[in-house]
Amino acid sequence: MFDVIIVGGGAAGFYAAIQIAVQKPECKVAIFERGKTVLSKVKVSGGGRCNVTHGEFSPKELVANYPRGEKELLGPFHTYAPMDVMAFFEERGVPLKIEEDGRVFPKSDSSQSIIDCLVGEADRLGVKVLKNSSVKSILKTEECWQVTTMNKHYQCKKLLLATGSNPKIWKQLESLGHHIVPPVPSLFTFNINDERIRGIPGLSTEASVEVLPKKTFNTDKSSLNLKSKIKDDAVLYADGPLLITHWGLSGPAILKLSAWGANILNEYDYSFRIKVNWVPEYSTESMQAYLKEMKEIEAKKTVVRTNATELPKRLWRRLVQAAKIAPEERWADINKEQLLALADQLTAASFKVDGKSTFKEEFVTAGGVDLKEINFKTFESKLHPNLYFAGEIINVDAITGGFNFQNAWTGAYIAAQAIISS
Repeated sequence: MFDVIIVGGGAAGFYAAIQIAVQKPECKVAIFERGKTVLSKVKVSGGGRCNVTHGEFSPKELVANYPRGEKELLGPFHTYAPMDVMAFFEERGVPLKIEEDGRVFPKSDSSQSIIDCLVGEADRLGVKVLKNSSVKSILKTEECWQVTTMNKHYQCKKLLLATGSNPKIWKQLESLGHHIVPPVPSLFTFNINDERIRGIPGLSTEASVEVLPKKTFNTDKSSLNLKSKIKDDAVLYADGPLLITHWGLSGPAILKLSAWGANILNEYDYSFRIKVNWVPEYSTESMQAYLKEMKEIEAKKTVVRTNATELPKRLWRRLVQAAKIAPEERWADINKEQLLALADQLTAASFKVDGKSTFKEEFVTAGGVDLKEINFKTFESKLHPNLYFAGEIINVDAITGGFNFQNAWTGAYIAAQAIISS
């Protein structure tokens, strides 16, 4: 018989176990992990560096990074925020740093520093970690919770589920009466096969991107809960760095679209068109006027070698070529149609998206336990006393930048406080 069983040996599970054991050492706590290793997502986060959290210390600004969970997390972030997480690790000998874009990493630039800290603390505090312990069933009895693995039945007074996007656990919760919002991928990159960006991976530039509507998809744009501007002819809009990859487009602008538009893009079956403005400080009209000036000033120079923008040279050449301007053509030689075509390629380039790819190893889903069924003062189920949740098991997800981990740390901390005080 355990006092607390935590299902899921990830960030939220370990963090909750440590918080409970620190404040209530006599409490018998166990972590059940289905795999051979714990904290596997921490290991690959941030390209192996572990993006621990984000240096945004205003709860109001912090919640703006959560497509699902913005309203619900405001109170919890007032209780436990990024500065508290940073203090936790630094007090345990893991110095952190805030990078220019706000992301927080260990100074070691190694996720192993975070893993060693969490595993070491759990071990020091006497938390029992059971690996290869996949949970087959969860049963509520009159007096306790019964958790069944392949080999054994376990009982506990309080149960915390921190299993991430685990369909088997979601099914168990459905059998207990919880409603599960169907999961769809979030945080993914766009697969695009287009001559304009083929063979030039690694190029990055500031841009704005619009997802264009499908005629067969009737969307009331005014009802979309998006943290982005909506253009008249766009379903979704985002701006920021845009990265050309081997398979298409990525970078913060694309990841914002994939997070905020997770449900819409799933309905599109990941086949749709986007419009890219590679020079977002210009509209198509203002770019046309600017190019007319270039035509006068640089008349004797070839267009392809006279980059009129701050775009990477290779991308400029591809867009010039797409405007049907030959390599030898000078500014003086190009006609009105070519000039308009170049302005269009620079400010309103249309691309066909056909599929998605996981962003690095950071697989994130939208969906999970319905937020209406959770008390966010305690992260306890409203349906079943002594059942708690933390992390991605609930219908909360965020854009990239350490925000998904912050949801895990905050939920784990608040659930732990509720567990030890009741």
